[in-house]
Amino acid sequence: MSIKTADLCDDFSNELQVCSVEFQSYGKHKRFSGPIATVKVFEDNVLVKEALQTIPEGSVLVVDGGGSKRCALMGDNLGDIAQTRKLAGVIIFGCVRDTVDIGEQNIGVFALGSNPLKSVKKGKGEQNVPLNFGDIEWVPGHYVYADEDGVVVAARHLLG
Repeated sequence: MSIKTADLCDDFSNELQVCSVEFQSYGKHKRFSGPIATVKVFEDNVLVKEALQTIPEGSVLVVDGGGSKRCALMGDNLGDIAQTRKLAGVIIFGCVRDTVDIGEQNIGVFALGSNPLKSVKKGKGEQNVPLNFGDIEWVPGHYVYADEDGVVVAARHLLG
């Protein structure tokens, strides 16, 4: 992505929601964008894996992990799935692990932090539902743009 979120804010501020959460960048790609797919889970990453295996190429998976920092919702194995399937990125309101490996994968990954503990595997949660965190309503099909300055969301694709 050659466009910057700051430029998008200059040109489209009336159409954007700006995320108030300061994420850390873990993936090799520091800038990414694409249509939103969503998962809502709590300390359980089964639906995260399912989504990574099924959402369309170029998508950004947004995971509402409730802001929990007690375990990771994604590690290098799920990062491999995202990279192989050519997803644009993953934004996690929660933690990741295997951060060195994720940093070498050709995807964008934003998360609150890292935790070496894996999540439980019960399969509880929801997919393809609107999420609310960081002063944003994350709606499946809307577009997210992420870079070193932050994350913004628009109801439509602004670069096409």
